[in-house]
Amino acid sequence: MTKNAEHISFFEFIKRLFKRLMDTDVTGLAAQLSYFFLLSLFPLLIFLVSLLPYLPFTQQDVLNIIRDFAPGETLKIIETTLKEVMSNRQAGILSFSIIATLWTASNGMNAVVKSFNRAYEVEETRSFIVARSMSVVLTVSMVFVFVVALLLPVFGKQIGVFLFSQFGFSDQFLKIWNGLRWSISPIILFIVFIGLYYFAPSKKIKCISAFPGAIFATIGWVLVSLGFSYYVGNFGNYSATYGSIGGIIVLMVWLYLSGIIILIGGQINALIQIVDDDPC
Repeated sequence: MTKNAEHISFFEFIKRLFKRLMDTDVTGLAAQLSYFFLLSLFPLLIFLVSLLPYLPFTQQDVLNIIRDFAPGETLKIIETTLKEVMSNRQAGILSFSIIATLWTASNGMNAVVKSFNRAYEVEETRSFIVARSMSVVLTVSMVFVFVVALLLPVFGKQIGVFLFSQFGFSDQFLKIWNGLRWSISPIILFIVFIGLYYFAPSKKIKCISAFPGAIFATIGWVLVSLGFSYYVGNFGNYSATYGSIGGIIVLMVWLYLSGIIILIGGQINALIQIVDDDPC
């Protein structure tokens, strides 16, 4: 935390944070985000799958990344939808999916921008073109990061073997590398959150000011996703309640929880900034 932020106690900070979450209706905003996330998810995945002929991994590799965090029923919905779309794909689907992904996902980013502006208590001062361009750039960056997250686990062992043979590292190094390469995804996720919290608000902030929220969002999202996945797999029988749309309900709840985590991270950064700007 910054100097002024350190002057208030942890419990006082939590009290202020909770009040801000209530005042800004974070749960309602998260529900809006989950809708935009749902609109963005499948065009994004279709775009990634359409790129597979030009990349050194398969559709199953893409699904394996999602499997690490997503509930089982959600993965089934995603996998089934992808297979249906890709089996009926036409020659122009790649160009179409690029346009659809950038447009729908940028709508989701716009919702995130509005919520962060509300957290920082500022108005959007950037023009529509600048704001939408920034949303598109953030979307493209997320695609790039997702591809890197796929490449590192797939080729991590080969890289480790290369270093082992070229530089004569010990067997212990190769074991450490094989363990570390699976932690790459959370690290990349952390970098994505830093970029999101730094660029999205219509307010100039220091890059380091985005760290607290990014740390919370990374840890929180991983824990909530894994915890919810475990709950759905062992206790929550959504199919018994919602029937054939149970998988969609699980997907929406997962996206809703993800939205809450992202918004809380933004509120943490905003509160630290506001406390730091307060001369008292």
